[in-house]
Amino acid sequence: MSQSAVFVIPEAPAPVQVGEGPQAKKPPRQIRLGILDNSKGNADHLLAMIVEMVKAEVQVASVLSLRKPTAGLPAPAEILDQLTREVDCVVTAMAD
Repeated sequence: MSQSAVFVIPEAPAPVQVGEGPQAKKPPRQIRLGILDNSKGNADHLLAMIVEMVKAEVQVASVLSLRKPTAGLPAPAEILDQLTREVDCVVTAMAD
């Protein structure tokens, strides 16, 4: 009995353009970016790279970077309240 290899190529079909879809809401001219570090190893490095990528695409007025005390618990209310007051959007990530 011989064995044969099976290869699966995960390619999506090419998108078909049918017309204009709904217009995406344009971001404000400058955003106030919030960063929530979950305290896992290397999350700070990953988030720093993401901040640089965001800055390359949109104008960033300010960056507020906060860190949770521990990865295993939700962010304290004080951190969430500060982000709500001071930023337009939040990026969070976990890494190891």
